[in-house]
Order: sequence, then structure tokens, then C-alpha cells
Amino acid sequence: MSRLAPEIVLDLKYATADNFVKEQMYDCGRCFLRPEVAAAVARVQRKMVQKGLGLKMLDCYRPRPIQQKLWDKVPDPRYVADPAEGSMHNRGAAVDLTIVDLSTGRELDMGTPYDFFGPEAHPSYQDLPEKVLANRKLLRDAMLEEGFQPITTEWWHFSLTGKNYALSDMLWKCY
Repeated sequence: MSRLAPEIVLDLKYATADNFVKEQMYDCGRCFLRPEVAAAVARVQRKMVQKGLGLKMLDCYRPRPIQQKLWDKVPDPRYVADPAEGSMHNRGAAVDLTIVDLSTGRELDMGTPYDFFGPEAHPSYQDLPEKVLANRKLLRDAMLEEGFQPITTEWWHFSLTGKNYALSDMLWKCY
């Protein structure tokens, strides 16, 4: 991702303990995506920059062994895909992301933190301040415009669909 759009902020939560399982899952934070997925994210970033905004990546490709660890903690298919079937993250075709204000570096208010498992994080949830709804719409519209599809339970998750990507167990080296 950093080769196509080096200005995208990386804050890969599973490379830290700042996530719903409260433990570091990746040895280091690296964002891997299928080439066409990365290119689509880079196009979204270029459009955001024109508005004084940018993307912050929270998760990208996720190896299936990590998916299994997440499933072991929360075996709820509304929020964590069953590793037996795999997820779009395990295929390098999904991103978890938010928007930042480039002038301050701060995330726009999306109403809930990342990995909040409850109805307030659902894209359809409307009992939120207008500014939050506008921020979510901005992210959603930008992602939809580039061919990404959301899911019903997480405002931050988008997958590029249209191809049948293979599942992957690739683990990366940190350097």
C-alpha cells in the first residue's frame, strides 16, 4: 500500500494491543493487498486529499492463522468471519479504514471506535449526530465509487468484490 499511496496513514491495530482482543496479533504492521485492491484504495486517497482529508488503514490482509485467533476470542460471524470459510481480509481484498483530517492528523468522528461490536457501529444505525452520519457517508460513498462493498455490522470494513481470490496463510517478515 505504501508504494502506491505513501501518504496513507498506517495504524494497523492488530500489530498493537489496541484492538478488541487486547493483544498484539501481528509481529509488525504491514498493509498487504491484492494489486487491484491497493490501486482502488490509492484512488480513494487521491480524492480525499483534494478535500484536505486522507485515509488511515486499520487492517488490510490478514493471515488465516490470525483469523483463527480472532475467531477463538469472538466466535460471532456478525463480527469475525469463520476461518474455516475465510474472509475477504484473508484474500487480500478487504480493508478496515477511516478518514483523517490532514491539517490536524485527527480521525473524523465516526460515532464508535474501530472494532466496536454493537448496533451503533452498523452503517444503518441513524441515532447519531449529523456530523457523524456525514462522516460515515463520506467514507462509504468514496469507497462505493471505487467498487468496494460494505458489510452490515461495521462502518470501517469494505471489500473489493468481483473476483474470487484464493485464501492465504502468508505471514510476512518484519524488517
